[in-house]
Amino acid sequence: MSAKISITEILFRAFPCATQNELNEKDAKNLIKNGCVSVTEGANIPSTTEAVNLLLEHKICLAPAKAANAGGVAVSGFEMSQNAAMQKWSFEEVDRRLKETMENICENVASTAKEFEVEGNYVVGANIAGFKRVADAMIAEGV
Repeated sequence: MSAKISITEILFRAFPCATQNELNEKDAKNLIKNGCVSVTEGANIPSTTEAVNLLLEHKICLAPAKAANAGGVAVSGFEMSQNAAMQKWSFEEVDRRLKETMENICENVASTAKEFEVEGNYVVGANIAGFKRVADAMIAEGV
């Protein structure tokens, strides 16, 4: 049995997806004032630093672009893998891999935030997890 979501709950989520710095401090204040419960970034840096800070201050669930918008990058990687191996994956295979990738990203971001005692702050979790991933790759390469 799935949980029912009312139309009111759907209306109080925001998805800035158009351009860099699309969501500014004034917009964040309006979202908060009108009862927004979550913001999912779907573009590269769609929210200003001031907007992000205000949303976090008011405990609005914020899915940062580096995590929430990673699907497009992942699918590009899948395409390169297919081309390199001279393979063609079905839609279902790409979709399965994408879901698995995004679930892993979400789990990694959430567990990293919890590990660093900022549970629920997915911005910090994504920043630390991303940094650790790059640092580990550099160490593996001998840097």
